[in-house]
Amino acid sequence: MGQVSITIRGRNYQITCDDGQEAHLARLGRYLDQQSEQLTAATGSISDALMMVMVALTVADELADATSKLEALNSGSRAAQDKIDTGTATLINGLAKRIEDIAAVLERP
Repeated sequence: MGQVSITIRGRNYQITCDDGQEAHLARLGRYLDQQSEQLTAATGSISDALMMVMVALTVADELADATSKLEALNSGSRAAQDKIDTGTATLINGLAKRIEDIAAVLERP
């Protein structure tokens, strides 16, 4: 097991993680510290517990926005894929008709 020391609002926390996840966890810790600094600048001095709730809400809001954007992209991708599928089916049907016409001409005496 890996272990990372992260600092949030000047306090160090020892966090255990899976091996290889240390750098990722350290980045997340820095991000949370930055969020808390921004909120402190905007709200003034508040308790650590309230700050962590506010940081969690900020991050949850960012996650909800990202999820909505991803869903919109996926929806657009599905619509685009449906359009491609329809176009492909139309093309294949047209080619099949042409092949049948050619075959009919070749079968004539």
